Amino acid sequence: MAYTALYRKFRPTEFGDVKGQDHIVTTLKNQIKSDRVGHAYLFCGTRGTGKTTIAKILAKAVNCENPIEGSPCNECSMCKAINSQNSMNVIEIDAASNNGVDNIRDIIDEVQYSPTQGRYKVYIIDEVHMLSAGAFNALLKTLEEPPSYVIFILATTEVHKIPVTILSRCQRYDFKRITIDIIAERLHELLEKEQVEAEEKAVRYIAKAADGALRDALSLLDQCMAFYFGEKLTYDNVLNVLGAVDTQVFSTLLRYIIEGKVTDCIELIEKLIIEGRELGQFVVDFTWYLRNLLLVKTSDAAEDIIDISSENLVELKENATNISVDALMRYIRIFSELANQVKYASQKRVLVEIAIIKLCKPQMERNYDSIVDRLNQIEEQLKNGVQIAASGVTGSNNAAYVEPVAEEVSSVSVAELEKAVSEDIKQVVQNWRAIVSGLQGSLKPMLLNAKLSIGADNQLILVFTEAVDKDYVDKEEHIEAIETGIATKIGKRVAIRVKLMEAGNEKTNEFPDLSKIFKDIDIEYEN
Repeated sequence: MAYTALYRKFRPTEFGDVKGQDHIVTTLKNQIKSDRVGHAYLFCGTRGTGKTTIAKILAKAVNCENPIEGSPCNECSMCKAINSQNSMNVIEIDAASNNGVDNIRDIIDEVQYSPTQGRYKVYIIDEVHMLSAGAFNALLKTLEEPPSYVIFILATTEVHKIPVTILSRCQRYDFKRITIDIIAERLHELLEKEQVEAEEKAVRYIAKAADGALRDALSLLDQCMAFYFGEKLTYDNVLNVLGAVDTQVFSTLLRYIIEGKVTDCIELIEKLIIEGRELGQFVVDFTWYLRNLLLVKTSDAAEDIIDISSENLVELKENATNISVDALMRYIRIFSELANQVKYASQKRVLVEIAIIKLCKPQMERNYDSIVDRLNQIEEQLKNGVQIAASGVTGSNNAAYVEPVAEEVSSVSVAELEKAVSEDIKQVVQNWRAIVSGLQGSLKPMLLNAKLSIGADNQLILVFTEAVDKDYVDKEEHIEAIETGIATKIGKRVAIRVKLMEAGNEKTNEFPDLSKIFKDIDIEYEN
């Protein structure tokens, strides 16, 4: 007999078997018990969360001859026919491959005929967002007023693509991502039934890797069980199959990065590649590790938020003491950008190595958070005392031991920010009032309330504290007018963005005030 995948073999056949969607199961069971079943449902949520499964159970429940507390009995002739996919009452349609007007017209023709057996004809349309505009329009009238014996169940992972006219005709149910605890509990149940022994740590890693999708977790478990058939499923086994990296490696890599050991970092990446680790998964997992470090740094109850073992949490807290929040934010930004690039890159190794070097050498970048990281490094050196050139020191050596001085740090900060800002943006800041005065209409008073700042991509940002001002300026025609005014004044076109500073964040350094910085260092430009 052909092997059946775990996610098919253990697919729930009644509401009681469904995990992690209690809010939906309870509502549907109550509707069936009270005979208040709707005519159109919209199930939306990420992949593998139970949309199609619950749709099939609902189709059985409404046709079941002996429902038990709103759930199908799975014993009557109707339940057995639906389970064996021999019932004419349940019609499943894949909208990804049947998305035309003609396909929907076939459904409209079929709904005119009442079921020969059972109470309802149930149409389950999966990936409904793939229907064409014409197909949606053809479905509208039937979806709004179907015959009393017809139920439509639409399932989608991209609800934002569904027309409002369709949404308003359906009862909408949002499926949640399933928690790691629930997935791990379900995996333990199935492992017991399959008589496979597994470590708790291995099961929880699979649950975490599934990213809230129980079906994905079962597929990953199936893959691991096949590779280590007849053996105990250990944590290391799971890492080998999934191409993942142990958190101890992340701890070592972070220490190398903090110490600026580029060669050691590259050698570590080389070792991971030789071991067959998947670089895309490495990037995702290391970003997650950095996220956990950030939570440890910023939360008093990190153990309630982070899903790791107690011994790993202790190590995480130790590592968190060696790095600042600003540096972590910079690391996370670089690796988040890398995660998007590495998916489709042909030279993944090169991209990963460049990102690692950026982490080790913040001077390679010219954006704000990299400057903050460099300043933190300088501050640390000053705290420990450094040898610096000193023109006023007598003796044979030109170096002197100095204590940390706050004024030196601030002067470095201004100098570094000056380097980070392009010449075009500097000219805009110096000539800002003249640029504003050259504009027309109500833009003038709005722009006088703006703070000029710089983004991570060295782009000019207009920062507002009032949402009304921000929304008014952030219109295509107004942005075009401002950029044209800038070009008229300085002879170059500078792209701008508009941001809103949230209340209470005025004292943070998220948006440095460029006008104050350049005023302090008294920069002059030639006209």
